[in-house]
Amino acid sequence: MPEFPFIVVKQKEHSFKLTSLPAGLLTRISYAAVRRKDEEPGAVQRILNGARISGIKDFAVRMGDFPASIVLNWNNGPLVVKGDKIEIPDQPKLAQIIDGQHRVAGLKSAIEDDKSVEGYEIPVAIYEGLDTANSARIFISINTEQRPAPKSLVFDLYGVTSSDLMDPSAIRSSDIVGHLSSEGQPYFGWIKLPNQDRQRGGVALSTAVSAIKPLVDAKGILEQVGITELEMQKAIFTNYFNALRLSYGKAWDERSNAFIYASGFIGSIEFFRSHMFDYCKGKGSFETSTIQESLNLSETGRILQEDVKGLGGAEAANAVRDRLISAFKPASTGQGFKV
Repeated sequence: MPEFPFIVVKQKEHSFKLTSLPAGLLTRISYAAVRRKDEEPGAVQRILNGARISGIKDFAVRMGDFPASIVLNWNNGPLVVKGDKIEIPDQPKLAQIIDGQHRVAGLKSAIEDDKSVEGYEIPVAIYEGLDTANSARIFISINTEQRPAPKSLVFDLYGVTSSDLMDPSAIRSSDIVGHLSSEGQPYFGWIKLPNQDRQRGGVALSTAVSAIKPLVDAKGILEQVGITELEMQKAIFTNYFNALRLSYGKAWDERSNAFIYASGFIGSIEFFRSHMFDYCKGKGSFETSTIQESLNLSETGRILQEDVKGLGGAEAANAVRDRLISAFKPASTGQGFKV
């Protein structure tokens, strides 16, 4: 019977045993009991997100750093304690997952591709015999009070840590946003960084990175036509937003400008993806003049923040996109790429 050293951690109302288990064993003994789907006590989990599992799988294979504990609810009778060790039988469905179901699923998927992952030591906190109410209290505490770092802070930190921590398209997107927000560029002063003083207007770093990321990933529209170099991608987005900025003149940096808000940024990227990219590709030019000539944003046609006031996030972004579509007056196409 496998035995593992442990320590008891006592807190206000509960105690748990803290140990580490090989990833292979952990994935075999644990399972997720889903709320409103599984009737057993302790069922508090949500339906698994396939994209998150895939990301964790890739991270496990590349890095394998999992310092935060998986939290389990042991529901197979009392744990057998032998001195300073506990017995963990290698049997299925011995413990519900209270927190970490995506990590466990990601590890399980990684093991299928790389057997060495099976031996990773994973910290595990094991409660015993919790009912649904107490499982829910711990789950809520972890997922509300003990919140993960904001996306903007994470993206900001990626600029000073190993590129292995993140998928390449997110790093590439962050680099592009960093360029767009540098001095003299369209979003200078309008990309909000973590812990920055509150201001009216501006686009959160995480919002900007998330908006651009699908366009520059391995299956994105730029990669599909061979535009893979960072400098060329930076030039394309800079030219695009410079074309919009030229249409506004000095009014670009006024807080009435919809494009300096999240909905305007997201809507403009969606318009670029759905219309402007194919147009520029057909023209063989991503130059600022090419983009500007295709958009009829006259003085009265400028998209203002008041035009989307009161709309929800996605609805506001769609409204900006639709206004750009209305202003889009494409000319005939050409050949070759110019940026």
